[in-house]
Amino acid sequence: MTINVWNYLAEYEAEREEILDAVDTVFRSGRLILGQQVTDFENAFAEYHGVPHCVGVDNGTNAIVLGLRALGVGRGDEVITVSNTAAPTVIAIDAVGATPVFVDIDPDTLLMDVDRIPDAITDRTRCVIPVHLYGQCVDMAPLTEHARTHGLKVLEDCAQAHGARQHGRLAGTTGDAAAFSFYPTKVLGAYGDAGATITTDPEVDAALRRLRYYGMEERYYVESTPGHNSRLDEVQAAILRLKLKRLDTYLAARRAVADRYAEGLAGTGLVLPPVAPGNEHVYYLYVVRHPQRDKIIHELGKRGIALNVSYQWPVHTMKGFAHLGHGPGDLPVTEAAAGEIFSLPMYSSLSTAEQDTVIEALRETVATL
Repeated sequence: MTINVWNYLAEYEAEREEILDAVDTVFRSGRLILGQQVTDFENAFAEYHGVPHCVGVDNGTNAIVLGLRALGVGRGDEVITVSNTAAPTVIAIDAVGATPVFVDIDPDTLLMDVDRIPDAITDRTRCVIPVHLYGQCVDMAPLTEHARTHGLKVLEDCAQAHGARQHGRLAGTTGDAAAFSFYPTKVLGAYGDAGATITTDPEVDAALRRLRYYGMEERYYVESTPGHNSRLDEVQAAILRLKLKRLDTYLAARRAVADRYAEGLAGTGLVLPPVAPGNEHVYYLYVVRHPQRDKIIHELGKRGIALNVSYQWPVHTMKGFAHLGHGPGDLPVTEAAAGEIFSLPMYSSLSTAEQDTVIEALRETVATL
């Protein structure tokens, strides 16, 4: 048996007819770009979050880029975020001409340590991007208090937190705007690249709509600041609208997998993912820790079980960001975690037999270390 860290094929087989019907509807509509499917998905996604505005874009990176630009962040500004994230979070900051400023993470949850934000603020700071990593939320109450005190915008990175809640409130509904990725591996995944940015601010919404369409309000006329070609595709919008109706079902299945892992791996010596107080975790990834991570990955690979590391290289240590001037030891908690974390197979269609195979292989392997 080969078990991948992620696999969509079983899910596709279960939903195939409806997905193909949705695609056929698009092809028969006569409208392939910014048509009814995009509008309907935007309305449905906004309604799910209880916000008035959602703007569909072509990918999660541009959801952040356009979100920053719509919030007025640009060249010469600073944006506070974390290094324990996918590189696109930081690439998006660089893309608008701003400088990323990193704070370290909480050693238990591996999320942004919001108590470090005040020390990172300068007279150039304009925005904070909390990354709701692995499927649960950064502690938003103190973060937004810091932002209000210093007049900063908050753009939530929700790429890994579709449907996650904190004290009952959905991820993405606390800040000034929130960016989502619908890359196929996500909890709500498209069948290609896709993204969206949500907001409660009508001016931010209007700016996002201009920016995703070259800066145009009327066809062929750039109204103000030039934008991008960052439109959500009609086909992906149709698929996402269909899958959005099943999002809560996907979440329940992921939580069931997480519960089975937690029970089966208790007492093994693996550090299992904690759930922060007030959080409802959606387990986009099931991330554990062990000092002999690389040996565990190697041994399970020999058994046909794929594990993953998210993320092995903190962004501040990458050569592409050497110009920021960071060195080893600048973010000690982030750097220590990067040497130990790894992700188990996690997706809603992972069978109980596959889960048990992963659990048994881990228990046997860790016992020999």
